[in-house]
Amino acid sequence: MTNQLGVIGLGTMGANLARNAARNGAEVIVFNRTISKTDEFMQKHASEGKFVAAHTIHDFLKAFTGQRAILIMVKAGQPVDDVIAELEPMLSPGDILIDGGNSFYHDSERREKDLTAKGFHYLGMGVSGGEEGALWGPSMMPGGSEEAFNALKPLLLKMAASDGTAKGKCVSFIGKGGAGHFVKMVHNGIEYGDMQLIAESYHLLKTACGLSNEQIGAIFTEWNNGKELQSFLIEITAKVFKKKDADTGSELVDMILDKAGQKGTGKWTTQSALDLGVAIPTITAAVDARILSSQKDERVSASSLIGELAVKSAKLQPKQIAAALYLSKICSYAQGMAMIAKASKEYGWAIDIGEVCRIWKGGCIIRSTLLRQFEKAFKNNPELANLLMDESMIKIFARKHKIWRKVVASGVLAGIPLPAMTASISYFDAYRSAKLPQNLTQAQRDFFGAHTYERTDKPGVFHTQWEN
Repeated sequence: MTNQLGVIGLGTMGANLARNAARNGAEVIVFNRTISKTDEFMQKHASEGKFVAAHTIHDFLKAFTGQRAILIMVKAGQPVDDVIAELEPMLSPGDILIDGGNSFYHDSERREKDLTAKGFHYLGMGVSGGEEGALWGPSMMPGGSEEAFNALKPLLLKMAASDGTAKGKCVSFIGKGGAGHFVKMVHNGIEYGDMQLIAESYHLLKTACGLSNEQIGAIFTEWNNGKELQSFLIEITAKVFKKKDADTGSELVDMILDKAGQKGTGKWTTQSALDLGVAIPTITAAVDARILSSQKDERVSASSLIGELAVKSAKLQPKQIAAALYLSKICSYAQGMAMIAKASKEYGWAIDIGEVCRIWKGGCIIRSTLLRQFEKAFKNNPELANLLMDESMIKIFARKHKIWRKVVASGVLAGIPLPAMTASISYFDAYRSAKLPQNLTQAQRDFFGAHTYERTDKPGVFHTQWEN
């Protein structure tokens, strides 16, 4: 166990994790390349715990009295490699480097192999919870060196959010190599899906139900107080609709331009799913929706050129939309967890998905009451192929799927874009279908490219001369 933690990078997340560690008994050595940022941090927070400020990397490393544990909180990609390269010549065998940013998991795999070969430890640790979570208790997903994790575990347990039980904390060793950053990447992909589904529900409440922002805010509050949809994202959505714009006095949500940004983790999730051969249509639809939203000028032009279409008005009730959101959310989580399961087998990570669900129950952005059910499903059956095959999930879908279909169909007939909801219901229907039309796809592939096919009545690989 180490009682010291070094933090390089004092942006919002780095600064708040440093404060969290100090509050929980660690001596925290802080360094930022811009000296004024280190000085500003000390002026604001020195009284919160035991901090040591360093103005050079040399002084930073000299401040440690034993095994060094260094949390790197800089921009993902080359900046992380640059920091590691600067530190390496001055490190001692057994020192621990922790990358707490949103690094791509292949980079984490490479870094762990390289640093291990040189006698150092590496942890690629996903951290979720935003700036408040970082300060008061995030969900942390460390992967890489288990020995390093065990050395840091007492401190990390103090820093992490509660999982809602008496002693459980939202941190656990995920697996070797890039497992921690992979799980954080998938977490962010699920977050994309969840946010898009909530946005579509808002669109339906506004358009199909004709509700005001005040009424929509009240509905999201009601949903967050219920058993099925309670979650951090639903909670903050309810608060968004209550916020007034200081400049105009109007509701702030109506003053925000409908162009969504992204930092790349959703795109990574989609790209990685394609590489692994895992279908995550809800998450991919959410990424596509953000890309389409960014094409604001084109959309405005298309709106004037195409004009209003003769569509059927949708008349829905909020409780119907709630059911559609609920089932669609489950599909988004199911896709992410199927992706984790596939990667775990592919890379030999042995990830405990039930444990992943547990550490997502507090602190993180996608924390939700649903995760209690998901944790139970995977703890009861660690080999569960897909969340949709859990008995409790089967009962939920059997009870609510007709309402879900009505909501999606009504939205499509009314010309309301529902990319994530339609992707979710198509995923569900494809997954539950014993027979899909890809027999025709295989016939076409064999016709034009002699790609061969298998038969239903006998084993083997076959090719047909289709025009003879």
